[in-house]
Amino acid sequence: MGIAERKDRQRAERERRIVAAARVIAEREGWNAVTIRRLADEIEHSQPVLYSHFENRDAIVTAVALEGFRDIAVALREAASGPTGRNAIKNVATAYLAFALRNPALYEAMFTLPTNLRFAEAGTRPELRAGFEALAAVVTPFCVDVEVATETFWAALHGLVELERSGRIRLSARSERIAFIVRTIVVSGK
Repeated sequence: MGIAERKDRQRAERERRIVAAARVIAEREGWNAVTIRRLADEIEHSQPVLYSHFENRDAIVTAVALEGFRDIAVALREAASGPTGRNAIKNVATAYLAFALRNPALYEAMFTLPTNLRFAEAGTRPELRAGFEALAAVVTPFCVDVEVATETFWAALHGLVELERSGRIRLSARSERIAFIVRTIVVSGK
């Protein structure tokens, strides 16, 4: 292995460590605790080293969010790989809520904190499209306008996540709400 390859590998490993440290701190203490200084201390490098990898904290949040989009896409595809039809929609909805509620800081990086990530544009990154495509795959059999149905399905799930996280709706009614969303997609989609 040449010097350039070794340096590239070390650089990639440092970036992974920075992102991993940001995720751990954010999940444990919240995003306010994630600072360049704190991350530098965590990975035992200087702040200039972090800035050589990421322009600022928002860029680190973006890297964390991208990992989150990859993770949620995997979870949604796994949920959809079992039964088909209504059960697939239900399983994907349940997996979406479980992912978001199990990883609150990661979900916040994905959807709330400032990033340069853009959806529904020609240049939308593949990590973002993958989750959308996993949602679309289960609603497609029931819809004429798949994009609108998928966006609405996603919006409903995101709304449920935010309302549950803030304690504004009853946790005990989650399955009934998911069943309602499934019925709505199945009946209204065509």
